[in-house]
Formats: sequence, C-alpha cells, structure tokens
Amino acid sequence: MPVEELKRLQYRLLKTLVYRLYSFSDFYHARMREANVHPDDIRTLDDVTRLPFMYKHDLRDNYPDHLFTATQDELVRYHVSSGTTGKPTVVGYTANDLENWTASLARSLTACGLGRGDVMQVSYGYGLFTGGLGMHYGAERIGATVLPSSTGNTERQIELMQDLHVTAIACTPSYLVHIGETAERMGVSIKDDTDLRIGVLGAEPWSEAMRTMLQDSLGIRVYDIYGTSELSGPMFTECTEQNGIHIWGDLAYPEIIDPETGESLPAGEKGELVMTVLKKEALPMIRYRVGDVTVLDDEPCACGRTAPRIMRIQGRVDDMLIVRGINVFPSQVEHTLMEIPEVVGSAFQIVVDRKGALDSMLVRVEMSPEAFSDKITDLMQMKAKVAHTLKSSLNVAAQVELMAPGALPRFEGKAQRVIDRRVY
Repeated sequence: MPVEELKRLQYRLLKTLVYRLYSFSDFYHARMREANVHPDDIRTLDDVTRLPFMYKHDLRDNYPDHLFTATQDELVRYHVSSGTTGKPTVVGYTANDLENWTASLARSLTACGLGRGDVMQVSYGYGLFTGGLGMHYGAERIGATVLPSSTGNTERQIELMQDLHVTAIACTPSYLVHIGETAERMGVSIKDDTDLRIGVLGAEPWSEAMRTMLQDSLGIRVYDIYGTSELSGPMFTECTEQNGIHIWGDLAYPEIIDPETGESLPAGEKGELVMTVLKKEALPMIRYRVGDVTVLDDEPCACGRTAPRIMRIQGRVDDMLIVRGINVFPSQVEHTLMEIPEVVGSAFQIVVDRKGALDSMLVRVEMSPEAFSDKITDLMQMKAKVAHTLKSSLNVAAQVELMAPGALPRFEGKAQRVIDRRVY
C-alpha cells in the first residue's frame, strides 16, 4: 500500500478508536479528560501525540478485566502473563481480535518465505503463554502444516523433525541452539540430515552474532519476531531482507519516544517503543509504553513493503529480565520472597547465566535469624519451599541458594540485584 494511503487509513482507524473509547471506556474517558484532549482534537495522524500514554501498571491496577471494553459473551479467549508484582496481566480476545492476530502472523510468516507445503514445528510453549497458539494459528492460515511440539523432550523433537520433514521451526533462539547441540550429540546434522530451512525466533533478546552462528551451523535462515502479551502476543517479523521487523500499519501505529521526557523522536533515533493497536476490541491499547528500546525506520523496505520497521530490540527502559522467554522483574522476585516469613525478602540477588544453550536463574536469599538452622534437612526443606514459591509466581524455575543472615551486600544507593552473565 502506498505510504500516503496507509497514513490516511491509520488516521481513520485512530479517529474511530479514540471516539469509541472516549464514549465507552471509563478508563480512557478519564485519561483523555485529564490530558484535556477530546476526540474532536484528533484532526491528523500526528495528533496521536496529544493522547495520554498507557502503562503496564494500568493493567495491573485494573486486574483482571476492568479495562476490557467487550462483554463476557463477546470474549472467546484469555491469555495471562506470569505477573510482575504478584498480579499477572490478563488479556481478553474477541473473535475479531484473534482474527487480526492470526492475519498479522500469517503476513509475517509469508514475509519470511513460508507458505503451503511447509511443515512448521512450533516449539514455543502452549497455554497461558501466547507464543505457541499465536504461531500455530498463523502458520495454519498460510496453509503450512503445524507440528505443535511445544517445549522440552528435545531428542523427540529432533526425531520428529526428521520423520515429518519439518521445514521451519518457531522457538526461542537459545532453544534452537540447544536443539543443534543435542542433535550433534545424537549424531544428527540439522544441515545435512533434516529439511529444516527457516527459523522464526523470539521471546528473548538475541544478537546478529547469534543469527550468524545459527545460520552457519544449522544451514538455515533465521528471522526475528516481535510482540508482547499485552499487544496480543507475537505479531510481527522480519522479511527475507532480515533488516528490521515490519509493523503492519493497518493493525498498529508505532512511535519512538524519549523515555525520560515522553517527547516523540523522529525515525532513526533510538528510544522507547510506544504502540497503538488500531483494531483491538477486548483490551484496547492507545499509546502503550512497551518499555523496549529500539529504532524506527519508516523508509520502504528493499522487499517492496511500505510497512515501517523497528530494528532489533536494544534493551529495556526498566529492569525487566527475560529468562527462557518469560518476563521476570526483580520487583516480582522481591514481592514473592517477602511473602515467605523464613527469609529476608529485601535481601536477595539474582544471577542469570547461560548453561549450554539454555538460560538458568539462581536466586540467592538470606534466611531470617529466627529461621536459620544448621540442620541439613531443615535447610533442604526451606530451599525446596522457596524454589516452589518462586516457580509458582514467576512461571519459570529458579535455583535457590540460602544465605546466612547478613551475608548478602547492602547498598546505600540503587541496589544491584541482578548479575546477568549471558552473552548475546
């Protein structure tokens, strides 16, 4: 679609969205009034900057569904995040929301060079996590055959890859590295003994160096995918040019802002990504501050598509970690530990490492003086309790190291809670 035509379409969709939410959403009505902006003030696409931001804490503060603008009988699915401060975020979907999500991924997979005749192994998790089901329906829409292998049981996944002539895989980059290493130990060459030719990788940070390593060692092309659970899940990918992730302009309007001032930045400058999802019905998103740091490129791509692109995510404006595809906030760990009376919840340290191809997380936490014991059985039971509580809250396993009272460092300034040893 020509750029000017796309902008006219985006303006019409934005105007409709703003009117709808001003009229039917108590949350957005109040936010617009606080910002002294009325739907009639949105006269051009650039006027989007007059609209107030939406934040992650708005979702948590309105848990579970107080921001929904669809009724219960209009909802067809929920997805739920792992939670950041003890409360997860719940995203509801109408049938149209699922249709737009599926259409977005169908376009994206087509842009990667996939289509009818391909066999896609979806090795993202299925369930409350959005990755597996999102890729599943997108791949089916383009006529590909889906192998819903989910995560784990890697040797079996490699056997199925060979037996069912899998041509594409969707998973985290670290899991694809693990698959390659496991295959090597099994005496299987992904490059020579399988039909795999494409990987669609995301849900955790990765680098161009990892892309080069995977492509060279496995003999495939790998593409970056982007999305968050709040926006719907994985939605956008690179095209075969491998030069930025296309944001389909009729579904979403991206902006880059200065994270300190909130001021809009021009294309080409690095800042925080802000997204407006133009057609979302159940949980609308206007100017949602995603928290990811990137650069917007609005020049037409060499592939011929005019949809703007975001470059590889360069970091976060907050302290969020991504461990095995799961968002983990130190504040979430602290909140969880504070609920365990036998430990000092304010004294902890998170060590993230990469063992082989998989992320690992160790949480060091001090025991309270009252609970401290020199009995091995007591310590083992307490360690298991803390590990179980963290797993239940974070939705990702963590090793636990119990420390004696006062053993961890104290900080006069900003606490250094995280040691991230991973190399991307």
